[in-house]
Amino acid sequence: MPTADALGNMLDEWQAITLDGSESYSVSVPGRPISVAGAEAVRYTTSFDDPRGAEDDIAVLELRGLYAHSEIEVSGDRLDGTGPIEHDSYFRPLRIPFEPDETNDIEVTCRVPEDRFGGIHDTSMVPESLSVPGIWWGVSLESHSLPFIDSIDAEPELTDEGAELHLRTTVVTDGAIDERITYSLRPAGDLQTRGMMERANVSTDEAGKTVVEHTIDVHDPALWWPRDMGEQNRYELTAKLHGTEYSITTGICNTHFADGQLHVNGKPVPVRGINLLTADETDIDRALDLNANLVRAHAHVLPDELYEECNEAGILVWQDLPLTGPGDFDSERGKTVAREISRQYGRNPCLAVYGVHDDPLDIAGEGLGSGFLDRLRLRWRAWQSSYDDGPATSVAGELPETRSVFPVIGGPGIAGDAASYYPGWDYGEAADIGTLLDRYPAAVVAEFGVGALPDGVDEDLSRAAGFDRRKHDRHVSGGVDDSQQYQATVLRRIIERLRRGRTGAIAFALRDTDTAGMGVFGADGSKKTAADVVTDAFQPIQAFLETPSESRSELVVVNDTARGRTVTVEWEAGDSEGSAELTVDAAGRSPAGPIEIPSGTETVTLTVHVGEQTVQNQYDR
Repeated sequence: MPTADALGNMLDEWQAITLDGSESYSVSVPGRPISVAGAEAVRYTTSFDDPRGAEDDIAVLELRGLYAHSEIEVSGDRLDGTGPIEHDSYFRPLRIPFEPDETNDIEVTCRVPEDRFGGIHDTSMVPESLSVPGIWWGVSLESHSLPFIDSIDAEPELTDEGAELHLRTTVVTDGAIDERITYSLRPAGDLQTRGMMERANVSTDEAGKTVVEHTIDVHDPALWWPRDMGEQNRYELTAKLHGTEYSITTGICNTHFADGQLHVNGKPVPVRGINLLTADETDIDRALDLNANLVRAHAHVLPDELYEECNEAGILVWQDLPLTGPGDFDSERGKTVAREISRQYGRNPCLAVYGVHDDPLDIAGEGLGSGFLDRLRLRWRAWQSSYDDGPATSVAGELPETRSVFPVIGGPGIAGDAASYYPGWDYGEAADIGTLLDRYPAAVVAEFGVGALPDGVDEDLSRAAGFDRRKHDRHVSGGVDDSQQYQATVLRRIIERLRRGRTGAIAFALRDTDTAGMGVFGADGSKKTAADVVTDAFQPIQAFLETPSESRSELVVVNDTARGRTVTVEWEAGDSEGSAELTVDAAGRSPAGPIEIPSGTETVTLTVHVGEQTVQNQYDR
């Protein structure tokens, strides 16, 4: 039988036709063809020959990343009936088993979102070129004998006795069947632990898809840990049925928030995160370069490939539902989206947090003047009275208890479950982060940041997606250098305040989506000044000054690692210098005493020595 990749090559070239019939283009799939950017709906068509080998019964067409509402027609008789097949969860692959003809036609119609669940791709945060209705992530063609295992969803759960692996296995049959699925669970990679084998019965009287639910007990599980805390242990699960088999990789990791802090497998993990507005595998490398230990998929869903990158690298993932901005939404639709996201990605040990509704109240453009937060709180409270028992709570209840869930991520004054604070951009100054946290404490600030121009910008930015030029110009009067320096200064001030106070910090954002934006990297991946500043501020072990511009400042050493450390911290401030040795607990903070900063000092340098490692932090006054 040809491989899925080989068969997928039969589907490379397509015609893309706007539904008004005005334009038709030859395009490659998958992707987001710029030729149809801005279209409300696009029909993609292609044809292929029967891919089956001599022993194969059916073909399976898989489409991944179908954005957003789609209708698919495949010639030949399908096992699940006739007529167009509808699909409207772009992150969940659509797999269509069918009996092909000698020559076959595929017609895929993709439309822009018809509900609130387009996420950031249905907002001005991204350009039209990234929101093209289409097949974004992948298309493949397979052939199989019947019966066969079509997919496996897995949800690991840590228990008092060990762990459990909850499975939902989808089997495709051509009629009645009463057989057993054999599951084998073995350590992946270099993990040295024992495997196990179990069986589950699959029985049906009808042709089509049948779901088998089964739980495997895992004794003495080897846990998956975030980077710098332990090994990224994983398991390979293989299911066999009637001479066919299907494999997935999974891992066991438990997360929850307690006492205002994220705990992973029972140990506190201070959050150093970055929001992703894009979904490129190179973004994970950039997050690692920033010393981030978490990425937040901000109101969109990451493809499987990025989850695999995070599993491998030990990066935690905060997965939002694709839902953002003010306004009501269909809670039943939200429940469906929540269930499908958890089923699709639950096997990934890196998945730590779910977010439901991002920024349900728009406070942009309002100042932190007298009475502002009080008025905002009253306005939100009137709406929240029905919201608490409505969409957010009910949707969050559909997500598994094995992960932390934040129903509402919002700005100051609305009592959100996680904070979206933008001092120095939407209102006030960067120093106001302290006032906000004192008045409205938060376990995690899931968004904060400032827009900045990238290097080499030479065009009108008034319409750059995700970039508010008017806000930018209220804070910056110079060109690119001043713009990037202001962004770096704000991010540094906020990150240091959050880390000193043990508040989770998730900066907004990693990379621009257009010619300028909120990223610390440009859309092409080029660094802005803030990238190196965030890298230093996110060092797992680092020293900070509370008030570097004053003549006397407290010095604090933070330790985000999994064990206590004895460190030596040195400081140089003009003609003054000194050092101290101290012990900092795991995930702890320790004061090293106040230091005097002589008048006229231009630079203060802090150096932390931990074994053979040396980390510096420099303040220019």
